[in-house]
Amino acid sequence: MAEAETTYAEFLQSMIGKSAGTSKVVVERGPVSVFADAVLDDNPVYHDADAAKAAGFSGIPAPPTYPFIMEHWGKFAELQTGEEVPNPMGEALGPLIAKGGLILHGEQEYIYHRPVVSGDVLLGEGKVVDAYQKESRGRTMTFVVTETNWTDESGAPVVTTRFNIIHRS
Repeated sequence: MAEAETTYAEFLQSMIGKSAGTSKVVVERGPVSVFADAVLDDNPVYHDADAAKAAGFSGIPAPPTYPFIMEHWGKFAELQTGEEVPNPMGEALGPLIAKGGLILHGEQEYIYHRPVVSGDVLLGEGKVVDAYQKESRGRTMTFVVTETNWTDESGAPVVTTRFNIIHRS
């Protein structure tokens, strides 16, 4: 068993630096407004171009946690130029999930370089930045952390997201 655990620990270490793929997304006003409503943020800057401009934005801004779902509402097949890569989280956690246990959303972090606004076309490049295990109360917890760096089409950084998912056996 210790040998298998060591082998899995080595496997997790080999995941660090692995690509989580690239994406090109269009930030659209409708989904931004719907997202603001979904998170119960009624600030007019998320719905009204004049309010956004008066607040100093170049367009209707996305709420702070919007990058979590950005790929689901703005990733159109015809815009993608990168090769599809397997999801490294699935590769790391798939064998564990098959044996049961719980999957938990551990942490989400956003580092803004400038606001995300409607009309942006953003390029995202993701990778695994950490993968490890910890023992807690007789259970093994496996952590996989990805980071996606989003830039505008000129290459200027816009937002960096970090996502931590946990499997507990």
